[in-house]
Amino acid sequence: MQVPYLAGIFIYPIKSLDAVSVTQATVLASGALEQDREFAIIDAKGRFVNGKNNAKVHLLRSSWDEAANTVSLQIQGQAEKRTFHLEQEGKELQAWLSDFFGFPVQITRNSLTGFPDDLIASGPTVISTATVETVASWFPGISVDEMRLRLRANLEIGGVPPFWEDRLFANVEEVVRFQIGEVLLEGINPCQRCIVPTRHSRTGESYANFQKVFLQKRRETLPSWVNSSRFNHFYRLSVNTKVPRSEAGKILHIGDEIKCLSTEHMS
Repeated sequence: MQVPYLAGIFIYPIKSLDAVSVTQATVLASGALEQDREFAIIDAKGRFVNGKNNAKVHLLRSSWDEAANTVSLQIQGQAEKRTFHLEQEGKELQAWLSDFFGFPVQITRNSLTGFPDDLIASGPTVISTATVETVASWFPGISVDEMRLRLRANLEIGGVPPFWEDRLFANVEEVVRFQIGEVLLEGINPCQRCIVPTRHSRTGESYANFQKVFLQKRRETLPSWVNSSRFNHFYRLSVNTKVPRSEAGKILHIGDEIKCLSTEHMS
């Protein structure tokens, strides 16, 4: 039997924009992955400008150059690409984004914690490759790669059957401790999905009846051993985690073996 292993690591340097696939990632003291959601776009009232509240986000293509400390932006379907230095050209970047969205926005940064959706389970989100493949098969016309872009998980597990990651959560107030390489993580709960997976990752076009089909198929394929009490509805997929402060500075690597350890009461 194949041993579960870390097959993919994805970080999102600017919250809600495109992923960067990396071969390793360092764990911060907050439990987040270094550079993941380190930057965010906010409006004049300090609210995130993201795919949940603005479908235009899907039209933004971004590429990240860590060494040069730049981000390149391009509007889907257009040839022009603009590159901005994140420290030296921040005002120009904000002006370009404001023009794109049609209202004033700013770029904000938090290198210590990033900007996670879940402040309690602020660690990386986990899903298996087989799950991504299975969920893609529910929707004609959606490829595996496109489904991966819609689900936006941080860590992808190989060598396991679909929905294997559902073993990484237990009862309310409990955590499932598991290890990826040298890094200890705690599984918290199945992730509640938002409107983002219902839309094409690059155009924002909605897929008809996506949520209805998802709910039906998720219910039908839920493994018998899963703790179904954690599903007040079935629009949940992937696992939210937190990472103990003791793991700060440790590094996740592609190929790291994954081991389930124990279920414990949440501290």
